[in-house]
Amino acid sequence: MRKTYPSNLSGKQFEQIQPILESARKRTSPRKVELYEIFCAVLYVLKSGCQWRMLPEGFPRW
Repeated sequence: MRKTYPSNLSGKQFEQIQPILESARKRTSPRKVELYEIFCAVLYVLKSGCQWRMLPEGFPRW
């Protein structure tokens, strides 16, 4: 389990937006990384202003 950050959503918050994210998905191969982890990584980048390649260890690889 990775470290939690202030930019993370709670599970309940993510449940509210997950259907929107899932509906925009094209039918491709199964995910290898949880959608929640990717979304939290995007929020971290937006909040911190860091580059995607500079994400802390524990987030999905760029």
